[in-house]
Amino acid sequence: MSKESRRAARAARESRRLGAAGSRPATGDDASSAAPTSGPGAGVPVASGTRRQPPAARAGRRERVRRYHEPTFLEKYRAVLIGIAAVAVLAVVVGVVFISATQPVYACGSEFNPSPTPTVSPGASGVRLGFAEDDMGNSHSVSRPQKYLFCPPASGNHINQAGKGPIQPRVYKPGDDVGPPNWIHNLEHGGLVVLYQSNSPGASADGLKAFQDFFNTFPTSPICQVPPGQIGPVIAPFDSMTHPYAVLVWDRVLFMDTWDPALAIRFFNEEDERLDKDGALIAPPEDVTGCKARIAPSASPSAAPSASNAPAASASDVPSADASAASSASPEPSPSAS
Repeated sequence: MSKESRRAARAARESRRLGAAGSRPATGDDASSAAPTSGPGAGVPVASGTRRQPPAARAGRRERVRRYHEPTFLEKYRAVLIGIAAVAVLAVVVGVVFISATQPVYACGSEFNPSPTPTVSPGASGVRLGFAEDDMGNSHSVSRPQKYLFCPPASGNHINQAGKGPIQPRVYKPGDDVGPPNWIHNLEHGGLVVLYQSNSPGASADGLKAFQDFFNTFPTSPICQVPPGQIGPVIAPFDSMTHPYAVLVWDRVLFMDTWDPALAIRFFNEEDERLDKDGALIAPPEDVTGCKARIAPSASPSAAPSASNAPAASASDVPSADASAASSASPEPSPSAS
């Protein structure tokens, strides 16, 4: 028998022996030393107490090398950075809103204070009441604070929004949140504006009552026949001026040291609505009532109702005991402001 035959016979006997041993239930050391009956380790005895090694990797096969990705700074702290950015944006928005809310609504370049002129008595004629103030435009674009060259402003940028400009004609009390950006639009439409300082007699209970009486008896406009309460009068607190009271129409200011309702009505009748020499309407600057279309071009300024026909208020309407007005009259424009 050749060597190869003997080797094959020996392997067959060993295989039969292992097969006979595997037919018995494995217990104890037999279980731990039992050789697998199939697969690469079949037929190979395993010594008792030794740990069977896993089969070797297939020859020629390489393990894939897994590379570790180191996260970048942005990847590692992305959530934190997004949170910080959100907080910063919120802080900026809150800051802008807070600054806007706390900034004053308007700012004055200077207080309008023309050169003194003699006091005008209620019956005087041949002179114009009040002072012409430099026109500061009539834009509907308002910043905060809105800057005016002169205060009180009789023109300038103002709000164009329902309820905020023009505002409702009435008597506004001290502390009411109204200012030039609101009531300048009333002036542009032909409304009369009366201003009083918050520390003047006009701010007292008697003064406010006198203003309410003035409001209740306010006349229809002389040329365009605009009924009272539609555009004016607006009576409001205002402190940035050199006199306790000021009566305003577009581009013109009448100061008073003592409230005189009769003089205020005369100022309204003579200066609020005016015609040029050809009878065309030149004031107010914005004709919202269609007045120009209703006035004949051949009409003359004399067609306007006389100031003497304006209703006069009684002395009981005057907040202070002194009923004389320290008002100003000027011939045609415009005194320089100091």
